[in-house]
Amino acid sequence: MHVQIVLFDGFDPLDVVAPYEVLYAGGTASDGAVTVELVSAEGPREVVGGTGGLALRATAALDPERADVVLVPGASGRVGEPGEVPEEEAGAGERRDEFVPVLLARTLTTGLPALLKRAMDDPEVTVAAVCGGSLVLAMAGLLEGRHATTHHLGLDMLDATGARAIRARVVDDGDLITGAGATSGLDLGLYLLERGPGPRIAHAVEELFAHERRGTVWSARGPAPAAL
Repeated sequence: MHVQIVLFDGFDPLDVVAPYEVLYAGGTASDGAVTVELVSAEGPREVVGGTGGLALRATAALDPERADVVLVPGASGRVGEPGEVPEEEAGAGERRDEFVPVLLARTLTTGLPALLKRAMDDPEVTVAAVCGGSLVLAMAGLLEGRHATTHHLGLDMLDATGARAIRARVVDDGDLITGAGATSGLDLGLYLLERGPGPRIAHAVEELFAHERRGTVWSARGPAPAAL
């Protein structure tokens, strides 16, 4: 199982590093059955995240034809709408963190949406997303009618794009696997290991990181619940 984790300007480092470490450890535990790399739509480059200028290096171009899983992180920055910034904070030349919705929307001006569409259109590729990564897919028009989750502050926006927002830690919609807030990247990574090399590998990595998975993995399988 080869996983490509996408970097874009303003990415949230935790959305990237948490699943990367889980999947890398899964590769060790499975004798190389899992491999993971950092990629960008533009190819190899240093990509600056949205937390304190922390940068990671993409070592290759995003290429859905080489990947079994493409994982999209969210962005890190101010929460809310740009119009909410008080005027006194907007001094000339003062450097401020950008707003998360702005960072996510900026991905639409790059080559990323077209590459993600190729991944979504390929039944052999699973597309995963952590936190605002689901909104990147949704704003690109790729989640119409699909079950997905994101950070709780973005669920209404997810619904507004035509996706079917689910309030759950991890949502399994077949070839689309999404996680909620940033720390859910750990749980999503472990779930990908469970679906890939298997539950015993996932459990070994869970023990290694002393992390007990939280919440329920929601899927549309089984009977619909009666009203509670």
